[in-house]
Amino acid sequence: MAEFFQATLAFPAVLFTFLLIVCVGYWLLTLFGAIDVDEDAGDLLGALGFGGVPLTIVLTLTIVVAWFLSLVGTVLLAGTATGVRITFGVLVLLAAIVLALLVTRLLVTPLRKVFHSGPAASRADFIGRTCVIRTSTVATDFGQAEVHAEDGSSAVVQVRQTGTDDLRAGQTALIYDYDTDGEFFWVAPVETHLKD
Repeated sequence: MAEFFQATLAFPAVLFTFLLIVCVGYWLLTLFGAIDVDEDAGDLLGALGFGGVPLTIVLTLTIVVAWFLSLVGTVLLAGTATGVRITFGVLVLLAAIVLALLVTRLLVTPLRKVFHSGPAASRADFIGRTCVIRTSTVATDFGQAEVHAEDGSSAVVQVRQTGTDDLRAGQTALIYDYDTDGEFFWVAPVETHLKD
């Protein structure tokens, strides 16, 4: 156990050890309700692929991964000459930071759905979108279609048409209105709508 503590206090792991202590303190305070988790990572980090998740989570993940990688590097460098240890320690430090950012970016991707803070999806969001007919035909009283939302998810919805267009399974149609009483969408063939 003493070797572990020596490794955590040796260069380059020591830099991340103190940051890790700060992170643990922050999350303990958050756990006991003393402080709140901050908002989204912001525009700059969002452009780097870390958006949609609170900044503190991004930083914590990066620090934990960088600490672990630098700790492994510190252990591997133990017993080498001081000059070699410092030179390779700097390389380990840089590699730990770069790899930690890459790993954090991979870990943040599934977390975006957990922290989704946009407006709630509504049926009106489907109006103006194209859909793919899933039933053998669409009539004035029958039909279903698959439509994709802005976030990439799909839904099977009830659809109807006012005319006698030949809408069959696999064809693309345009959703142009929603009937709140009947809880279905009005659709028309894409070609018909484009001619109007």
